[in-house]
Amino acid sequence: MNSTELKNRTKEFAKDVILLVDKMPNKRISNVISNQILRSATSVGANYRSACRARSKADFISKITIVEEEADETLYWLELIDELNLTDKDDLYKLMNETKELVAIFTATGKTTKLNIRNLKSEIRN
Repeated sequence: MNSTELKNRTKEFAKDVILLVDKMPNKRISNVISNQILRSATSVGANYRSACRARSKADFISKITIVEEEADETLYWLELIDELNLTDKDDLYKLMNETKELVAIFTATGKTTKLNIRNLKSEIRN
């Protein structure tokens, strides 16, 4: 998956979370969780776009780590929504699966970039 496809995927992810939140009941607890998940889910795509414009490999690693953290936080809020039965399970489980995939993608991206940097440094020393 290239960066353009991932940018589109994270944008669709944010839109799906926004639509899920819109279906939640207008209760105090729903509103608190809604505010949190809206921030973290929309942050995934925004921070990924920022990572794509990183000025260095170190900057990229720093930014991609933030993306990973925001995706994992979104998963936490989705788990709470599930456990509190605040919305339709079908939509929720699809989003949870997508979130897990995104966390895995960004975790692997960060690890691969770190490994590439270590290998490059090792080659330079030799």
